[in-house]
Amino acid sequence: MGSTPTPRSFSLHPQLVEDCHALGQLRFCHLLLHRNAAVPWFILVPQTEVIDLLDLPPVLRSKALDDATRVSRFIKQQLGYPKVNFAAIGNVVPQLHLHVIGRREGDPCWPAPVWGHLKDTASYTAEQIEKIRRGIEALS
Repeated sequence: MGSTPTPRSFSLHPQLVEDCHALGQLRFCHLLLHRNAAVPWFILVPQTEVIDLLDLPPVLRSKALDDATRVSRFIKQQLGYPKVNFAAIGNVVPQLHLHVIGRREGDPCWPAPVWGHLKDTASYTAEQIEKIRRGIEALS
């Protein structure tokens, strides 16, 4: 993945670190994979102190959305999910982060949103995490 340097003052919110596997760096965002493998749930964290997506300068907002589009393509093309949910909510974790989640009929909380409805849990193996990392890198 890209080699954009992280500003010295930039760090991931502790809740994101606890909830996710770090996959690397995209063009503008840190790429995380939610630990709950019940649905493919990626979290992108733009390298910025801005807390709302719509407050980003247009060039940076475009970079963040390009990164989210790359992950969406991976979810659809490589994982076979027909639908992708996208959100930038940030009510619990104030750091700007983007949710990109693969959805399909019959998934553990279909058709409800994952927030507050995902009761099933599953874990990724180290091999699965590495396969996902390589798959996203290949979509550059």
